[in-house]
Amino acid sequence: MSLGHALRRIVEGYPLARTDPPAGHPLAHVIRKGAPDELRRALAPLDGPFLVKGSPGRGSRWAAVPWLAVFDPAVTTSATTGYYLVYLFPAHREAVHLSLAQGTVAAIRAHGPRAGAHLRESGARLRERLSDFSGALPIPAITLGSAGELPEGYEAAHILGLTYDLDALADERRLHADLATGIAAYRALKARGGLDLPAQR
Repeated sequence: MSLGHALRRIVEGYPLARTDPPAGHPLAHVIRKGAPDELRRALAPLDGPFLVKGSPGRGSRWAAVPWLAVFDPAVTTSATTGYYLVYLFPAHREAVHLSLAQGTVAAIRAHGPRAGAHLRESGARLRERLSDFSGALPIPAITLGSAGELPEGYEAAHILGLTYDLDALADERRLHADLATGIAAYRALKARGGLDLPAQR
């Protein structure tokens, strides 16, 4: 299995998989183990340390939006706080987003009903901080096709990235090059102050 093949299996298999319980499901295993293993292999030339996790959901429920994420342990070790690089799988189309994203749950806890607005405002300012990546990671907004606090939070938390349709997932060289660019943007954000933004006047 390659990174592109693993991503494609999730894109194509998730809608049908959600009609069965996740416990012991082969696709849940791909998301938790197979796809993270392929992502670790793709990251190997990029000089970590990186923590890689995949989530099909928790307990007996599939996630509305499964994800496969890369964390810099010096920044965060989970998708709830800080910022990280993540593949997100929308519910309404056969595609995958590569997103440099802000932690969603921490924003919801801190800002309540204003979390979405807060994340979008900070995302816009963080895009300015990373303006030199706007050509290589040109997508400023994503849609995930699912209602709910977390999917809508993931949409709001997006800073910049790319979207792949199924055909693009066959180009393994491009996937690896884009991953390297995403990691470079992640590192640049860390070097330029992370999520700490000066107060607006």
